[in-house]
Amino acid sequence: MKQESWFRPYVTANFWRFLLIVVLGVLTILFAGMLMFTSGYLISKSALRPENILMVYVPTVGVRTFGIGRAVVHYVERLVGHDSILRILSQMRLRLYRILEPQALRLSSRYRTGDLLGVLSDDIEYLQDVYIRTVFPSIVALVLYAGIILAVGQFDPAFALLLALYVAVLILVLPLISLLLTKRKNREMKQARNNLYQKLTDAVLGIHEWYVSGRQTEFLAGYEADEAEVDRTDRSLKRWSRLRGWIGQCIVAVTVVSMVYWSGRQYADGSMDVTLIAAFVLVVFPLMDAFLPVSEAVERIPQYGQSVARLKGIESADESDEKQAPLQLLNNEETEAVIRGGVHVKADGIMFSYDRAAAGSFALEPVGAGEAGHTLTEVSLDIPPRAKVAVIGRSGAGKSTLLQLIQGVLAPSSGSLTLGGVEAARFGDEISSVIAVLNQSPHLFDTTLANNIRLGRPEATEEEIRDAAAMARLEPLVASLPGGLDTRMQEAGQRFSGGERQRVALARILLQDTPIVILDEPTVGLDPITERELLSTIFSSLQNRTLIWVTHHLVGVEQMDEIIFMEHGRIAMRGTHDELMRHYPRYQQLYRLDSPEL
Repeated sequence: MKQESWFRPYVTANFWRFLLIVVLGVLTILFAGMLMFTSGYLISKSALRPENILMVYVPTVGVRTFGIGRAVVHYVERLVGHDSILRILSQMRLRLYRILEPQALRLSSRYRTGDLLGVLSDDIEYLQDVYIRTVFPSIVALVLYAGIILAVGQFDPAFALLLALYVAVLILVLPLISLLLTKRKNREMKQARNNLYQKLTDAVLGIHEWYVSGRQTEFLAGYEADEAEVDRTDRSLKRWSRLRGWIGQCIVAVTVVSMVYWSGRQYADGSMDVTLIAAFVLVVFPLMDAFLPVSEAVERIPQYGQSVARLKGIESADESDEKQAPLQLLNNEETEAVIRGGVHVKADGIMFSYDRAAAGSFALEPVGAGEAGHTLTEVSLDIPPRAKVAVIGRSGAGKSTLLQLIQGVLAPSSGSLTLGGVEAARFGDEISSVIAVLNQSPHLFDTTLANNIRLGRPEATEEEIRDAAAMARLEPLVASLPGGLDTRMQEAGQRFSGGERQRVALARILLQDTPIVILDEPTVGLDPITERELLSTIFSSLQNRTLIWVTHHLVGVEQMDEIIFMEHGRIAMRGTHDELMRHYPRYQQLYRLDSPEL
């Protein structure tokens, strides 16, 4: 059985630090207890009106010593504790980044990005709380529990047993009940809140559609009902928390009364000085402060367990991929050699299906994994350098999966896909030197137009940036801007139209200068005139590159060397435009539907 890897290694590596934190935690409570003990003794002794101030000098010094000492020890405990945990947290974050970064494209193509960001932002933070709020307080409470019972047992075993029962309710019975009651409700509430967040996000993004349809009231009513259900669950948890607190305070009160009775009996029997009655009673309060938080600490355990399960699942998925396809990635020099030799794209009978088991291992639902069977079946391609190929088909035909295989984001279940004779997955991060992608919504940053283009090649000169802008036919736009290429584009490039944003992204790709360019439906949402103008610019500026153009419809496909029509993960038709028009009546009909002027 594989050892737990998100706790044990860090505990082993920081064992002496953790031991010091526990010792300091115990000392903090003991100093607080002794502060109250000496204070009670000093008050009682002073009430007897001693004949000389020297008779209370020692307890006076004790009060000052334990008061200052408690603050100092508590500060050192917090300092050492947070320093240790922040070091561990930094190591965990770095470890998670190293797990996610190499497979970022694959994960983002298969899983909801929000889920992955949730892992990064929440789960690691929860592991910090494991130590600060659960492990250390619980260990300190157990150490004090054993020490107190043993110490009292030296004087009165029967009373020690009674105290053991009282404290056991605080550190054993209430935590267990709390864990059992809140485990299911916390899980339900977390899921409900996630659903609420998703629903609200969808509504905000689609607020225009809600407004146009006139269904704002319907949405608000449904959202408020769901929120009320979450609120009811939250209130039930809070009611239990208040009840638990009340039970805890009752236990403290009973303990105080029992201590008063026991110390009074000890004084009556002549076993204790009267000045120690208040001392023993007051010492109960700081000691109980160590026991009361244990219930809250224990009820967090299921939350930690869910976080660890997701982290282990991501790690297992990464290790599983490495075991299934151990690849030696190309370095920069090897990638350059492949590019110089000409990048021939060749797929030989590739098949692919999403692995549900890998997704289930860390409770994230894979995107596109809902359909049974293979997403791609026996797909073969032969795209020589500088060839122009269009891949068409309706949504769900397998076009996007094919693109991800070509980019090395996914590995085929069977068959082979090579770029220049090398498996696509072997390029790793170097794939950006081989393939550039112009997709439906390229992201443009809130910086200058020049900087957005420069993203294609950060070391590019100003002249090279201007040449790329000219090739993308951006000169009229640049001339109309107040600052030219130094004009800021505003958030997501909203200053410009859809066609202009695509031309900026095209200039970025021209500057990147890769031998292969993938066009992933770059004209979606553009009017017909803008679409044709943009396609004309793309084809003319990229005429010396290999083009793989994925599209839903057939405007402009006449300029392609080969057209591949995909359906249900298979290639249903292939050939040049003229060949398909001659031999496939279905293609003729589709082409006429997309070109009504014909």
